[in-house]
Amino acid sequence: MCVGFIPFASHAADWPQWLGPRRDSVWTETGILDKFPTNGPVVRWRAKVGGGFSGPAVANGRVYLMDRQLAGGAKNPSDPFARGSSIPGTERVLCLNEADGTVSWHHDYDCPYTISYASGPRATPTVSGGKVYALGAEGQLHCLDAMTGKLVWSRDFKTEFGISTPVWGFAGHPLVDGGRLICLVGGDGSTAVAFDKETGKELWRSLTAKEPGYCPPTMIEVGGKPQVVIWHPESVNGLDPDTGKLLWSVPSTVRSGLTIPTPRQVGNRLFITSFYDGSLMLDLNGKQPEVIWRSKKSSEKDTDGLHAIMCTPFVEAECLYGVCSYGQLRCLKVTSGDRVWESLTAATNGQETRWGNAFIVKNGGRFFLFNEKGDIIIARLTPGGYEEISRAHLIDPTNSDPGRPVVWSHPAFANRCIFARNDLEIVCASLAAR
Repeated sequence: MCVGFIPFASHAADWPQWLGPRRDSVWTETGILDKFPTNGPVVRWRAKVGGGFSGPAVANGRVYLMDRQLAGGAKNPSDPFARGSSIPGTERVLCLNEADGTVSWHHDYDCPYTISYASGPRATPTVSGGKVYALGAEGQLHCLDAMTGKLVWSRDFKTEFGISTPVWGFAGHPLVDGGRLICLVGGDGSTAVAFDKETGKELWRSLTAKEPGYCPPTMIEVGGKPQVVIWHPESVNGLDPDTGKLLWSVPSTVRSGLTIPTPRQVGNRLFITSFYDGSLMLDLNGKQPEVIWRSKKSSEKDTDGLHAIMCTPFVEAECLYGVCSYGQLRCLKVTSGDRVWESLTAATNGQETRWGNAFIVKNGGRFFLFNEKGDIIIARLTPGGYEEISRAHLIDPTNSDPGRPVVWSHPAFANRCIFARNDLEIVCASLAAR
């Protein structure tokens, strides 16, 4: 499986960006517990935060995340799908002390919301080279000094690129590649844009789509050369990361703009999945990728393959694991997309639930799953089935936008701890073996 190309100076046990140090959902630490204590993992600290889907990043003794503070007297629409004309409030980039959760600094900026599901920022901060890169839900991108919070540079996607905010906000986690910060932006010729990570200067822009979707830029390697994958609601695309030049493109129309889960590479293949339109597996050999297989059905319930809403799947050997449209943890054959097994136990505790979700992270020979109910689960995922080893409740689901309380923020696994947040607090709990 291809992994990231990002040269981080953070500690080896840190989690400095979306999906971890190598952006691959793999937690490499050892000395981790085999089962949770009777009363759950030992909580080291809890700290109050505001609303948001932004996951935490952990680097060099600090924890970074984003949240939203409503202005006094302001309210979000009673219908979470509705888009407010301009709901007043601020977004914040928070830096907490990893040891005790105390606030080291925070960077606040005015940010009226126009989006559906207006809880808060979506993207996980990216920490690299002494700086933290934070993208807000309304397209304000900030580069801050990681130690002091001092503003280094900023860009405003809507103002500078003449675009509107996507329905569910800007959500593509920024990607550091060498001296570049690659972002999902939007607009005519600027669906993807690379900035100089030190100065914020635009280096290149590429692609045009009616809407950008929500999928983060993703680095892969093809024929020994790096490429950045941009998957928007009209096509999957491979770009030269140095220039933004289009290397290949495969048409793929995605309903409601729901390009969300991170694409996964396994060998010479690339896998993508979406809620309505299901799965697509590409063969990357040759100048133009070829479709190996794809879902035949476009439906949220009558599905084939994997129809994930937000869970980034995990590919291992000849098996692919992910959470489908109604909370079914499923195993698929990489070669054909045929389903091997499914289980409702992990994501939604046994009930089919629309948009049911769990995040999947590999550690050694087992997986840690964090589900929308705030449970942390240790399990084995094999072709033989789902084997739950241990489960504990970590944090309460507080976001009721989907019609039930959920926690839809990806946790961080760092320094033998888990860091997870809801709309009220962030918790740090030890996962170290005793």
